[in-house]
Amino acid sequence: MSRLGNLGARLYRGEVGYDFIRNRKIWYGVSILITITAIIGVAVGGLNMGIEFKGGAVFTTDTKAKISTAQATEVATDASGHLAIVQELGNGGLRIQITEVGTAKANEIKETLSDELGIPAEEINADLVGPSWGEQIANKAWTGLGVFMVLVVVYLAIAFEWRMAVAALIALIHDITITVGVYALVGFEVTPGTVIGLLTILGYSLYDTVVVFDSLKEGQKDITKQTRFTYSEIANRSINSTLVRSINTTVVALLPVAGLLFIGGGVLGAGMLNDISLSLFVGLAAGAYSSIFIATPLVADLKERDPQMKALKKRVLAKRAAAAARGESPEDDDLSYRQDRDRGQFTEDTETAGAVVGQRQQPRGHGRTPGKR
Repeated sequence: MSRLGNLGARLYRGEVGYDFIRNRKIWYGVSILITITAIIGVAVGGLNMGIEFKGGAVFTTDTKAKISTAQATEVATDASGHLAIVQELGNGGLRIQITEVGTAKANEIKETLSDELGIPAEEINADLVGPSWGEQIANKAWTGLGVFMVLVVVYLAIAFEWRMAVAALIALIHDITITVGVYALVGFEVTPGTVIGLLTILGYSLYDTVVVFDSLKEGQKDITKQTRFTYSEIANRSINSTLVRSINTTVVALLPVAGLLFIGGGVLGAGMLNDISLSLFVGLAAGAYSSIFIATPLVADLKERDPQMKALKKRVLAKRAAAAARGESPEDDDLSYRQDRDRGQFTEDTETAGAVVGQRQQPRGHGRTPGKR
């Protein structure tokens, strides 16, 4: 078995782990900082909306131009007064996209391009795009997003509980905000492909979160009947038991998207891939982060406010203090825990839910005072 596979098995059994819940304030602070940066980026720089949302003209040529794409960009920008996006097509022709131009201005630009590119005007195809189509897409996307959020909250509240539904909703908003902020900061064009990418990452982020929640749901069965672990410690175990699975899933999903973004869009210059690949890349990474560092710690915070969980935490801490005062290990002095374990409600590996990566489980009886039971 590989080292990663061995680590995953040990994490699942509870032999090792990392205390995500205890350090949750650090993760909250990092997320708040990133989110504020994203909001400032959108508020100050704004989003570079594509031609589908602003309207404009697209000029295409089937004949190879006499000038480079950089020169064509300069010519089209000077002729229109707006920043032009020029891409070289597979047949050697050019695709020139200019936003916010009308019919009359498009005809003037076409004549200028004909002279500068050395291509007859009749061989340059000009297509006008109205902003109303983009507005319809945006409105439908917002409607779909709203319906999706409502269904997610209802489903999670029924399948799990309302606290998990709230935490998942916050995590989704967190992922969308970060992704949109990155677009504003890097200046990539927002197109219908970007909208598709945003809606796609919501499903992935939710899936990763539900995997952890399902493990947590199983781990909290009959939680008030034992006095070994608090709710936060069981939540921490749920994260650790699914950690390697989350990492593997995220890496496998990010690899092809990274190929589109960095190789296709960056090295090969296929800029049209950037609009969807950037949203997928950032969203997938943010979704994996939020499911581990945001959603589950939020559930633990909300759950610990419950009177039953407060009472459980009080009993757990009191039992540990009493056991420490006698110089005993808590597991050897907890009759109710042994009874629950003998009934099959708890397993041996549950005894290590609070372990830290690198620590080994102490053998049973460690620290017991001889002669005491």
